Amino acid sequence: MSKITVAVGLSGGVDSSLAASLLKEKGYNVIGLTMKIWKGAYKIQEDLKHACFGPGEKEDIAACERLCAQLGIPYHVIDLTEEYEQRVIEYFRQEYLAGRTPNPCVICNRELKFGFLIDKAREAGIGFDLFATGHYVRSVLVEGIRYLKVARDHAKDQSYFLYGLDSARLEGILFPLGEMTKEETRIAARAHGLEVAEKPESQDFVGGGDYAPLFENVQPEPGDLVDVRGNVLGRHRGLPFYTIGQRRGLGISLGADPVYVLALDAKHNRVIVGPGKGLFSSGLVSRSLRLQNPELARTTFSCGVKIRQNHKPARATVQIDGEGRALVRFDIPQRAVAPGQSAVLYSDDGLVLGGGIIDEALADGA
Repeated sequence: MSKITVAVGLSGGVDSSLAASLLKEKGYNVIGLTMKIWKGAYKIQEDLKHACFGPGEKEDIAACERLCAQLGIPYHVIDLTEEYEQRVIEYFRQEYLAGRTPNPCVICNRELKFGFLIDKAREAGIGFDLFATGHYVRSVLVEGIRYLKVARDHAKDQSYFLYGLDSARLEGILFPLGEMTKEETRIAARAHGLEVAEKPESQDFVGGGDYAPLFENVQPEPGDLVDVRGNVLGRHRGLPFYTIGQRRGLGISLGADPVYVLALDAKHNRVIVGPGKGLFSSGLVSRSLRLQNPELARTTFSCGVKIRQNHKPARATVQIDGEGRALVRFDIPQRAVAPGQSAVLYSDDGLVLGGGIIDEALADGA
């Protein structure tokens, strides 16, 4: 182990801190890496500053510095502010303006954390053999193919966000917390004397949902709120502020039944609303779906499909045509299938078979 150097992606939180501590304890040569992504260009509220992207970054970097000093390991901060702006923020803006519901965590992990961070560190002369993070997920080799597998702690599993890591890239990655529960992580962090043992978890991208600061200089166009027949019911303040399945903040009523966002019509700048029964879809289409085992694409197969992070995998049949277009049909119609989100495929034993961006939701009965 002493001849193997592992770079650990550190965020200043308990998970990545413990991952570094455990690897050091096992005898690896460990170095800490943090990607700097905040350049102070957005007016994010003070109470939301502890998102993964926000003005709390300086505090997080300081915590990483103290951790690495405690462990006696080198520490490097890699500036990825421009890459983050171009690959994550701009993607996020354009997807929302196009009436889709983006998932920045998927893009950030694939492009930044497991991409530019590793590449730019090596370009800077920082040598290491393996890369590790504090994600709750496992990596297993099955018949010569490296797969992600759901974490032992299903409630904390992060495989949905990491499906974009192909088999070749997974060969060089370690996930030390994949077999641990969150509570076991806290206990171990206390036992290792880590100052972040009781630190609250950071929120996801921009405070977990307050996206308005990212559109300060874009000014999304207001438009009509309409029902499924096109009747105008009110006005919306811009497509980026709405998502499929949303109920709050619509300001309209259709009688006793609650009203939800059913679809975003970017072409006509309309938000389509209606009763909750209109949210169910019989399936979806993805034109970017990628499989860990390409041979699966030659067959029609059944698996579990997650359409968002907190969605229980729904049983579905998957078929990929000759042009790479994947048709996913659910055994039971699913609620709020949102174009722009990811559909991630799972085997019965928790392997991530692949995934892709949802391009189209199929109407119930289609």
